[in-house]
Amino acid sequence: MSLQRIIALLKKEFGQLFKDKKLLPIAFLAPVIQLTLLGFAASLDVKNISIVLCDLDKTETSRTFVQSFTNSGYFTVEYATEDYGSIQQYVDNNKVAMALVIPPKFGDKVLRREPATVQVLLDGSEGSSAAITMAYVNQIIIRSSTEILTEVLGGRLPTGMVDAEIRAWYNPSLKSRNFMVPGVLVLILLLTTTNLTAMAIVKEKEIGTLEQIMVTPIKPSELILGKLIPFTIIGLTNVCVVLTVMVFGFGIPIKGSVLLLFGLSGLFLLTSLGVGLFVSTISKTQQQAMMTAIFFMMMPMMYLSGFVFPVENMPKVLQYISLCIPMRYYLVIVRSIILKGVGLSTLWVEALMLLFMGVAILVASVLRFRKKLD
Repeated sequence: MSLQRIIALLKKEFGQLFKDKKLLPIAFLAPVIQLTLLGFAASLDVKNISIVLCDLDKTETSRTFVQSFTNSGYFTVEYATEDYGSIQQYVDNNKVAMALVIPPKFGDKVLRREPATVQVLLDGSEGSSAAITMAYVNQIIIRSSTEILTEVLGGRLPTGMVDAEIRAWYNPSLKSRNFMVPGVLVLILLLTTTNLTAMAIVKEKEIGTLEQIMVTPIKPSELILGKLIPFTIIGLTNVCVVLTVMVFGFGIPIKGSVLLLFGLSGLFLLTSLGVGLFVSTISKTQQQAMMTAIFFMMMPMMYLSGFVFPVENMPKVLQYISLCIPMRYYLVIVRSIILKGVGLSTLWVEALMLLFMGVAILVASVLRFRKKLD
């Protein structure tokens, strides 16, 4: 293996990359745009929930109860009606997500310290949002009931009542974006390196330069190194750029070791580059390489890794299949280092799995690629 030939290949690869006006923006500009768009869009928080209010009591007590919803910052009263039968039209026409019905004599029952009921109607077509909305409603009602109970007892809670103080570690504001944005980093790294590797090699097949290189004294192992090293550098550069946008753009600090994050990102690059190399051996055109990489490689990884859906909620069969997906382990690593600040002593199992799977995928892809070259 000649170092001079490898250096010459690296110069050729980088020169070709910087001359390609279409490939260069995909390599460096697209990750920033993707993180910005997905970072703002990938949020599971439910806010500004629209309400149609049907207050049939119209007392100061009912108005105070409604204010407990509007003052929470989660609910907005968009419509008000005194016709109970018209409520369904607001929900059916997607004008509101929730209806709040306060029955007559609600205020009187509260003042007499009798049980008072309200009705909450939710649009359950989007189950996750409805569940989160119901949790908000329950919290507001419990808080209002506790205030009434405290007032009745002269500012003291009854003996034996549990007063829970809830503290959220690692993400005190409970913003889902803080959890999703590190996952977007993993997705961008997978998309960029896999697609670039597959498309760049297939492009050389299309224009015939790969065959021209093979008639030179360059060995297959030197050619493979010359192809993979530039994309490894591009991948680590993308990690640096995306982390910068995450920290300064979204205000999500990195609580753990940045060096450890880059080191374990290098292990994940073994798998993404290996997948890209494998796709290049079974594709004849760039379009075919892109479609194969997206639909047969990256989409299953994205769905089964825990990026979109929690692995724990999947059927047992899919949970076992997800154990063979490197992205699952890298997601745990990235989120743990960024959000929790843990070290290698906690993540050594994921690191070993990533190393084993990365080396296995890359070696298998390299052997297939060498066979194609031979």
